[in-house]
Amino acid sequence: MKSMIGKEYAVFLNEIKSRIVSARIHAIRSVNKELIKLYWDIGKSIVERQEKYKWGNAVVERLALDLKADFKGTFGFSVQNLWYMRQFYLGYKDDTILQQAVGELPWGHNILS
Repeated sequence: MKSMIGKEYAVFLNEIKSRIVSARIHAIRSVNKELIKLYWDIGKSIVERQEKYKWGNAVVERLALDLKADFKGTFGFSVQNLWYMRQFYLGYKDDTILQQAVGELPWGHNILS
C-alpha cells in the first residue's frame, strides 16, 4: 500500500514514528525524574523522623507494610527499597551539584552508587 501512495508517504510515516518514539522517551524520562524526587523525599522523611522521634529501624518495616496495604499492586515500596531511598538521601544530601544530577539518572543507577 505504501508503494501506491509514494515515497512522500514513507517520509511522512517515518516522521510520525520518530515523533512517537521521541514523545515516549520524553514521557519516561519525566516519570523517572518525578519518581527519583519522590524517592529522595521519602528517604529524607525517614531520616528526619528517625532523628526527631528517635525511631529505630522497625519504622521502615512498618512503613513498607502500610504502604503495600494502601497501594495494592504498586511496586517500589518494599522494605529493601525504602532502605535504598534512605541510603540514597544520605548519600547525596550534602552535595547540591549531585542532587541535581541524580534526578536525571534511572533509579537503578542511583541505588548502585
